[in-house]
Amino acid sequence: MQRKVINPTTVFNSLQYGFSQALEVPQGRRIMLSGQVGVDADERTVGPGITEQTAAALDNIGKVLAEVGGDLSHVIMLRLYIAESARDQQEPIAQALRQRFPHNPPPSSWIIVSGLSLPEWLIEIEAEAVIPQG
Repeated sequence: MQRKVINPTTVFNSLQYGFSQALEVPQGRRIMLSGQVGVDADERTVGPGITEQTAAALDNIGKVLAEVGGDLSHVIMLRLYIAESARDQQEPIAQALRQRFPHNPPPSSWIIVSGLSLPEWLIEIEAEAVIPQG
């Protein structure tokens, strides 16, 4: 898939946090994913910490994309909803993004919310992807 990341030097260096400022994708099948949280296939929360929950949410995004012939490399936008209680734990989130998107990471928005659907959930991640037609 042809994609072009846009990271001008006239804005802050977002790559250190694991995301790009913008991304251009000329064509493909656009996939919109529901927010994914840190649960397994049996709806069990994977762990009490932001590290485990972020990893599981990103893994779940990968599993959903696999169903339509895609993977994390097709992600063009992320929206991260971070519980207020985890506001000060953003480095593990950035680390997870840098691990899964080491080159040309997608843009993202990080939004602090008062809470998520269950009190033990610390992060929910929405994704958009474009999968090449073929």
